[in-house]
Amino acid sequence: MIGALIIIASSATATAVAGWHEVDKVIAAFQHTKHINLRGVITEADAGKPQTILLMGSDKRSKNAVDVRSGAIGPPLSDTMILMRLDPSKRATALLSLPRDLKVEIPGHGTDKLNQAYSLGGARLTVRTIRGLDPRLKINHVINVDFHGFSKAVNALGCIYVDVDRRYYNQTDAYSKIDIQAGYQRLCGQDALAYVRYRHEDNDLVRATRQQDFLRDIKAQVGAFGLLDKRNKLLHIFSAYTSSDLNSRSGILRLLKLAIYSASKPIQEVHFRARIGPSYVYARPSVVRKVVTRFLGVKGSAGPRGVLRAKGKEARRRQRRQDTGLEYAPAPFREQALEAVNDKVRVFPVWYPTKRVQGSQTIGPPNIYKLRTRDGHHYAAYRIVIKKGFVGEYYGLQGTTFKDAPLLDQPHTTRTIHGRKFDIYPDGSRIRLVAWKSGRSVYWISNTLLQTLSNKQMLAIAASTRHL
Repeated sequence: MIGALIIIASSATATAVAGWHEVDKVIAAFQHTKHINLRGVITEADAGKPQTILLMGSDKRSKNAVDVRSGAIGPPLSDTMILMRLDPSKRATALLSLPRDLKVEIPGHGTDKLNQAYSLGGARLTVRTIRGLDPRLKINHVINVDFHGFSKAVNALGCIYVDVDRRYYNQTDAYSKIDIQAGYQRLCGQDALAYVRYRHEDNDLVRATRQQDFLRDIKAQVGAFGLLDKRNKLLHIFSAYTSSDLNSRSGILRLLKLAIYSASKPIQEVHFRARIGPSYVYARPSVVRKVVTRFLGVKGSAGPRGVLRAKGKEARRRQRRQDTGLEYAPAPFREQALEAVNDKVRVFPVWYPTKRVQGSQTIGPPNIYKLRTRDGHHYAAYRIVIKKGFVGEYYGLQGTTFKDAPLLDQPHTTRTIHGRKFDIYPDGSRIRLVAWKSGRSVYWISNTLLQTLSNKQMLAIAASTRHL
């Protein structure tokens, strides 16, 4: 899935700069991918008209592969499904993540999880199942990338800077092994793959938002990579590890023209409003219709990316308190700041928040580390992690001497609060980051992956920060 987006973006850039010679290279790359026969289930788009592309990431296991979680033997599963809407009449590109555990009707097979459609009938049955969610969902193309292609493409780009919200750890055989500390850092190959696929202590909504954040990070950073110098290697990876329905020159050209037009446009994320159950993810037909309407209209969703409901009266009461207010609690954050100073971290001054969402808590000691950049330089950094309540609801404070972090390029607006200047980075209607500079260092408050902190809470926490 990531490889597909990279190639579309890189081909757009290459075509704009180098002309038809590069177009021929991209067409050849598509034509050398493994072909998926989707005749009769996808809709051919007219020239210049919007296109909806299904991006899939799958584990291309052998037919005798054993799933370590269930012990089952069988064909591969579709691990990631994202719909991308390229519309020349809109000012953005829409992305809609489909929960892999969504309860659906699979044609000819009855009720099951959405990702089972791929194991039962490949991309063809997956398309038919997705179209069954809403008759307006007409898919024009499918691009499927396996995990090896993902890892190789990320490495070819020199790895991706990611604002990791908490520690991701699992060393059991029940899920993919991972050990990534919290904090802003570069993720390469297998670590990046384990990060976007992470399911241990997670759910579909949180996982989808993490993947979309990774997409945004790639799109924001590709321009600085010198991508044109890497395009031949990327096209080779694309050919080797991707399958698609695209094999006609005219069809590929129509897609590339849309890609060129869309490459510089922002991404609008459409949230899939759903309810997490014990085995399935549920969405009422009326909710699905609203989601599809926003997607086809390329209108990003307002509010948090997802809402996790508490179970039990006391838990729901605690959730309501968290959603409405902050509390003054400097002591635990000051202790973490002192740990950073005692560790002789060279981020001066060390800032810490004095306010928090009611009932939230710090998680473990601060992560104090060296941030390594692509050019081999090392910068001091620390991360304070705060858990709000539910799975995926981790926010925190980052400090680093890496003042040119790509994450902080082009703030949307700047606000002055109590005489201090803050840079604001929104995502849809919610604030994603609030950043400020002090001395030779830069700092920011990160919202949760689901963006469950309100704009008022984000600004208040940032304004409450003090330094040692």
